[in-house]
Amino acid sequence: MGYDRNLPYNALPLLPPMIEIERDIDILRKLVSASRALATVNSSVLRLPNPFMLVNTIALQEAKTSTEIENIFTTDDELYKAISDTIQEKNANTATKEVLRYREAMWEGHRLINEQNRIDRDCIISIFRQVKNAAGGFRSPQSQTMIKRGQSEFRSGETIYTPPRGVGLIEKLVDNWLDYINDDEKYPLDPLLKMCVSHYQFEAIHPFQDGNGRTGRILNLLYLVNKGLLAQPTLYLSKYIILHKDDYYFTLGAVTQRGSWKEWILFMLDAVENTSLLTNNLINEIVNQMNATLEYGKSKLKWYNKEINELIFSQPYLKPRMLIRRSSRTTLARYMNDLMNAKILVSQKDGKEVYYLNQDLIRILEG
Repeated sequence: MGYDRNLPYNALPLLPPMIEIERDIDILRKLVSASRALATVNSSVLRLPNPFMLVNTIALQEAKTSTEIENIFTTDDELYKAISDTIQEKNANTATKEVLRYREAMWEGHRLINEQNRIDRDCIISIFRQVKNAAGGFRSPQSQTMIKRGQSEFRSGETIYTPPRGVGLIEKLVDNWLDYINDDEKYPLDPLLKMCVSHYQFEAIHPFQDGNGRTGRILNLLYLVNKGLLAQPTLYLSKYIILHKDDYYFTLGAVTQRGSWKEWILFMLDAVENTSLLTNNLINEIVNQMNATLEYGKSKLKWYNKEINELIFSQPYLKPRMLIRRSSRTTLARYMNDLMNAKILVSQKDGKEVYYLNQDLIRILEG
C-alpha cells in the first residue's frame, strides 16, 4: 500500500471498506458467538432493581481501565472516595479527575444520543471536551500531530502513525464516518461489525489532538446502545483491551499498513464476546450478593429494608447521609453502628473523614 508512518495518512480510504466482511466464515462464526454473549448482558441488566446502579460500579471500572490504556492511573481507593463525596471529588488528584470525566463524558454522550437518536459532530465534540476538560474541537490543518511510542516502550519516541492533516480533510473524513454509522439503508452491515469497522476508522482519523482513544471507546458503547444491542453503556470493554494491548495496537496498525481487516474485526468481536461474559458475571455476582445481604440484613436489623440494601450496593464507599437522609445525627450514628456490628459495612478513616465500605461489592469489582 506504500504507507509511510512518518507522513500524514491523507490517503485513508473512506468507509465502507472495500472487502466483503459478512461473507467471511470465520467472521460470521465469531459474530454469532459475540452477539449471543452481548444479549446475555441485557438480560442480566433487567435483573437489577435499578440499572443506573451500574453507573458507580461497572461503568466506573470501565472508565478507570480506559484511562489506564492511556497510561493514566489512579487507585480504586482514591476513586471510591471521590465518588462518595462532592468535596472529595473536588480535591481528587489529577488522574482520578480524568477517570471521573470519562464517566461523565459517557453519560453526556448517552443523553445526547437519546435526544437525537444518532451520533453527530456535536456529540463527538461534546464527549471529547468532557474527557479532556477542554473547549477545543478538531485538530487544526497545520497541527503536526504524530503518534509516538511511549518512554517505557522499545524504541521509545519512534513515530508509529501520523494521522491525516489538511484543510477540510478531518471534517470530510468525520462526515463520512458519521454517514457510515448512521445510515443503515446505505450501509446495511450488522451493527457489531459496523462498530468494529468504525472504531478503526475513528482512531485512524484521530480527529483531536489528544483523547481520541477514550473518546472512541465511549463512542463504541454509545453506538451499541443506540442500535439496541446494549441497554446501558456499561460493557467493560476496556479491560479486555488493556489485557491484550499489544494485540489491539498490532491489529489496528495492520489495517493501516496492509488492509488486514479480518484480524482486526476478529479481535474486536472477541473483545465484545469476552467482555460481555465478564460483565454478565459481574452483574450476576452483584445481584446474588445483594439478595443475600438483603435477607441477612432483615434477619439482623428490624429497620433494614430493600431501599437501604440497594443504596448500600450503589457504590463501594458510602457516607452516612447517602443511606439515611432524614434522621438525626444520633439516630444516624446508631444505624451505622448497627450496620458495622452486623458486618454489612466496615468503617475506614482517612484524616477527619470516615467512609463506610461495602467489602462484598469491592471484592466483586476488583476480583
